[in-house]
Amino acid sequence: MTFEPFLIDVPENVLSDLHDRLARTRWPDQAPHNDPDYGIELAAVQRLCTYWRDEFDWKAAQDRLNAFPQVRGTVNGTGMHAIHVRSAHANALPLCIIHGWPGSVAEFENIIRPLTDPGGHGGSAEDAFHVVCPSIPGYGFSGPTTDRGWDTVRAADAIHALMGELGYATYGLQGGDWGSIISSQIAARHGASITGMHLNMVVARPPDPANPLDGVTEEEMADVAALQAFSKNETGYQAIQGTRPQTLAYGLTDSPAGLAGWILEKFRQWTDCDGDPFAAVTMDQLCTNLTIYWVTGTINSSTRLYYESLGPGRGAGYPNSSVPTGCAIFPKELYRAPRVWASERYDVRHWTRFERGGHFAAMEQPGALVGDMRAFFRLVR
Repeated sequence: MTFEPFLIDVPENVLSDLHDRLARTRWPDQAPHNDPDYGIELAAVQRLCTYWRDEFDWKAAQDRLNAFPQVRGTVNGTGMHAIHVRSAHANALPLCIIHGWPGSVAEFENIIRPLTDPGGHGGSAEDAFHVVCPSIPGYGFSGPTTDRGWDTVRAADAIHALMGELGYATYGLQGGDWGSIISSQIAARHGASITGMHLNMVVARPPDPANPLDGVTEEEMADVAALQAFSKNETGYQAIQGTRPQTLAYGLTDSPAGLAGWILEKFRQWTDCDGDPFAAVTMDQLCTNLTIYWVTGTINSSTRLYYESLGPGRGAGYPNSSVPTGCAIFPKELYRAPRVWASERYDVRHWTRFERGGHFAAMEQPGALVGDMRAFFRLVR
């Protein structure tokens, strides 16, 4: 494995083609009464695509990302990209932060500096981290995966190998969405190397399926009800991506408006936004994330992670871990396991419930997330 310094540099012809495709979008009609139950509203997608085409400055976004040192190389036969920012504090704790779908390393733009330079961002030197933000294999600047079997287990082993290559024999983990599952796989498979694990999406099952509500608090009953509603009404994307990702990819790879609609719906449904997808995150954040998928051509391989991990006859599973674990529970997170469930699977040392925030915590509530990460890792440094 050899990792070299990396800079994002998207060719102008790729950006021009994106602009032209956005300008020539063939729009569908709007479902009756703008009913969001049919899917993301036409007006919202048109608003985002107009901004993406006419106002979004990719070069500025690229410069912001390139302000963070980055590396790229090959791990276990596939490309691997990562932001890698070392703290100036010698005793900083190495920390691997893993994104999910439909996210990217751009999610972490507003938390990297507070973590590496806490003194300059309301913290103390004792809270410092060396931060590594890998692009999951098949996502973003890691580039597409090209062979079978890139499930969460294989991704976990690749990211662990990356951390070793960067010189970290021991380190902490942080993750949400797939990042939570991959972090859990790393903790289960390579626990001797893990100082602690902080999760902002906690996936766990009832210890006793016959009595799933045993030990669940009254406050957590709403979380269980929300999980049941999500499982019933919001998992169509999982079914498609977990069974027919290739078929989906034709539309999302050819049409930036199609890509925008598919991803914007998740930000509308999964953020703490009261139905307004632009209330929780900015247009620039959305367009930066979309552009990363577009210019790297990785929407297909990103959705294949569902097929490989959850598809027919598969299932990488959700392993138990003995690694000390901290849990940040945001009220609009799509999966909020009660503490009694989580404690069956994890060694829960820290548990915080927040009043605001959703699935994309690093974008929606960066200060709250950083504060909770600092508080948890103080327990295990």
